[in-house]
Amino acid sequence: MTDLLAGRVLTDAAATQRLARRHRAERRFKLYGLAAIVAALSILAVLLITIVSSGLSAFQQTHIQLTVELREEVIDPQGTRTEANLRLANYKTLVRDGLLEVFPEASGRRDRRELARMISSGADIRLLNMVLNDPSLIGSTQTIWFKAAADIDSFAKGQIPRDVPQDERKVSDKQIGWFDQLDSQGLVDKKFNVGFLTTADSREPEQAGILGAVVGSLLTLIVTLVLSFPIAVMAAVYLEEFAPKNRLTDFIEININNLAAVPSIVFGLLGLAVFLNFFGLPRSAPLVGGMVLALMTLPTIIIAARAALKAVPPSIREAALGMGASPVQTVLHHVLPLAMPGILTGTIIGMAQALGESAPLLMIGMVAFIVDVPGSFTDAATVLPVQVFLWADAPERGFVERTSAAIMVLLAFLIAMNILAVVLRRRFERRW
Repeated sequence: MTDLLAGRVLTDAAATQRLARRHRAERRFKLYGLAAIVAALSILAVLLITIVSSGLSAFQQTHIQLTVELREEVIDPQGTRTEANLRLANYKTLVRDGLLEVFPEASGRRDRRELARMISSGADIRLLNMVLNDPSLIGSTQTIWFKAAADIDSFAKGQIPRDVPQDERKVSDKQIGWFDQLDSQGLVDKKFNVGFLTTADSREPEQAGILGAVVGSLLTLIVTLVLSFPIAVMAAVYLEEFAPKNRLTDFIEININNLAAVPSIVFGLLGLAVFLNFFGLPRSAPLVGGMVLALMTLPTIIIAARAALKAVPPSIREAALGMGASPVQTVLHHVLPLAMPGILTGTIIGMAQALGESAPLLMIGMVAFIVDVPGSFTDAATVLPVQVFLWADAPERGFVERTSAAIMVLLAFLIAMNILAVVLRRRFERRW
């Protein structure tokens, strides 16, 4: 009897130890999961903070105030006031004279060249647009805020240090002195960079904007959605509701899953070979870009749509068929509307993936330098990811902050699309 009790005590003690070890293992597992989440969030936070800290300054632009005399002998000596004559005027001379009024000591050619480089090269375009909009300004004296050149803007934002030798920075000592003088006179100010959101690309960082890329992305996504959504939904409905289960449909399903894992650049090569070389469609156009992205997005939407159709309870189909509905009526009137929230969610996620793609679009020529905002689906255009790629490869310091700012805009679009997907699912989803 004593031996039996001792054995039971030992057994209970061993079980207690095993249970304690199991509980410790579970706690360690939870801690590992928590540590993984914290590490992932920390890395994401570092990434976002780096992008925001680098790109936030792009939404501000340094401006310099000048008093410019719009002399008639320079702008329109004949007095015709025709647009052709107004466009031929040398507005750079007027900007240079406005600078020389502030710094008359800059008499040599080299000094004047350095002084002119403090103002954006697009200052003459600003004067031209002012005169074209209101020719009555000719002959008057105007006080105008001009964008500072990219290097001066970087210096004003503290991105170019002044306490290094002159040959190690892109702003000369004279330009620093002139800038300090302008600043002390209240002729320097930082304004919200409206042009970054309302203009297209430019070779000059201070004039570069993202409007062309945003419009190009919008046109490309419209083509992608129009082509991919109906085809994907019809394919999913057929495979899930009507297709017989045989080797052919199994082969199709396997290949759809494989296509979803194909690298995106392969679709770009397909678009280059078929749409451009064979059909001769326009290069670098949103039409071709949307067709390529539609091919890439089709498998994603088909898989999401099939999952949404599977989630509809069989009782819905049985009830509709029992009431006399045909199989097509059952799908169109009952199954598909109930599956539509999941289908829309998958579609929006697929569109978000297409929005962030650049590799397939590089293959069809959407890497071109585009200075105009596209007005149609066949105009030359670029998209936001490609614009980021182009600016990241540019040597000028001013494009660094614009690259990060464009990434911020792209992330904002992606976050908005994912939020829309979540809202649609919660708004229309039914729980069974």
